Amino acid sequence: MDYLPLFARLNHRAVLLVGGGDIALRKARLLLDAGARLTVVAPSLHEELTELLVGHTYVPARFNPEYLHNQMLVVAATDDEEVNAEVAAAADAANIWVNVVDDPARSSFIFPSIIDRSPIMVAVSSGGKAPVLVRMLRERLEALLPKHLGALAELSGEWRNKIKQKLNDITSRRRFWEKAFASPQLATLLETEQHEAAEQWMAQQLDAEDYAGGEIVLVGAGPGDAGLLTLKGLQQIQQAEVVLYDQLVSPEVMNLVRRDAERISVGKKAGAHSVPQHEINELLLSHARAGKRVVRLKGGDPFMFGRGAEELQAARAEGIPYSVVPGITAAAGATAYAGIPLTHRDSAQSAVFITGHCKQDGEEPDWAALAASNQTLVIYMGLIGSPTITERLIAHGRRPETPVALIERGTTVKQRVLRGTLQELPELAKGAQSPSLIVIGEVAALADTLSWFGGDIASGKEHLINLA
Repeated sequence: MDYLPLFARLNHRAVLLVGGGDIALRKARLLLDAGARLTVVAPSLHEELTELLVGHTYVPARFNPEYLHNQMLVVAATDDEEVNAEVAAAADAANIWVNVVDDPARSSFIFPSIIDRSPIMVAVSSGGKAPVLVRMLRERLEALLPKHLGALAELSGEWRNKIKQKLNDITSRRRFWEKAFASPQLATLLETEQHEAAEQWMAQQLDAEDYAGGEIVLVGAGPGDAGLLTLKGLQQIQQAEVVLYDQLVSPEVMNLVRRDAERISVGKKAGAHSVPQHEINELLLSHARAGKRVVRLKGGDPFMFGRGAEELQAARAEGIPYSVVPGITAAAGATAYAGIPLTHRDSAQSAVFITGHCKQDGEEPDWAALAASNQTLVIYMGLIGSPTITERLIAHGRRPETPVALIERGTTVKQRVLRGTLQELPELAKGAQSPSLIVIGEVAALADTLSWFGGDIASGKEHLINLA
């Protein structure tokens, strides 16, 4: 790090500001807001700065190192580079922290861009390297962070000891605060300054709820790109105490999981089932019985070929509370990133999603229906079964020349799209890695012109291999 972020307590502390113009005025506002006991040294003062300094000290003179005596820190805010350099050198010699405005090289500390929701404070800095970027980030954060955050933090401070006395274990207390901080009702009360009603809400919630019980939440992680994780999914994995995750969940998504959560890999991959389903169910149940908030994190959507229903059935049988956060399934996400629409007015009026393997004692799918023209067929986990899939579809009337695409590691930086025809599918599958999604239908040919992710934006040729 070029700079260590710190929050300085300046209340009633002596701070020296050198300069009396517009630049000094901006810094004086910040320092006075922080409660500093300010001394300003400058031959003359901006009119507004004169008004701000009522109750503080003004020295109408040029800077002299003797003014550094007993100062906690100093800010050089003049438009004279020689004076600023003199201030910086004197401060360094006296071992006092110094900021030279717009001159990071001479500064031992810098002012970040501040988002003020006191007592919540957010500071953003680029170390002086990209001030415009920092300004843009601040604008986004200002829009994202609601104005009532400060009041929420103040309320938290007032209730902290009461909550600690009523809820004697850390898990229950954490859950209470997570619920309070996420409550739209409490937010509205604070935004509209209904403080007495907010106090009543806190009291009611504390008396009404049991915060010690376990629960299970199925969360869809999406097809790979962490940006496709839903906001509610992010909230759940940030609150989880235990996370059971699949191999299809990308490292980028796993990096968003709460840092102190227990992480258990129960990943399944073609030909290598690491944990049987009944053991996954028991892991979920055992942690929930122990009072933990358990997240079952699945690639794509938990109800799309993910056996999520079986896991919820197990939870229901045990009387354990559960909920589901849907995710973007691979058929929607990977095809969009490959430039393949699932439907098209000219060539595909419907889309059908199937899995490439069935239960061992299951019946054959309706190949005649799957082979129908004017529809898109999307096949999950179909690499191993691609020879059978090809044979059955052609036998039931699908043209051998039907365009196909294999989307390998869709939506990630390693995405690759293999293009060819239905009769070439088994050969294409040999060159693909799991996880891959198979798309069969006329829309697959549109990847040649609509591909946009991770290659030539106009044509996407860098990520296309056409074997036709």
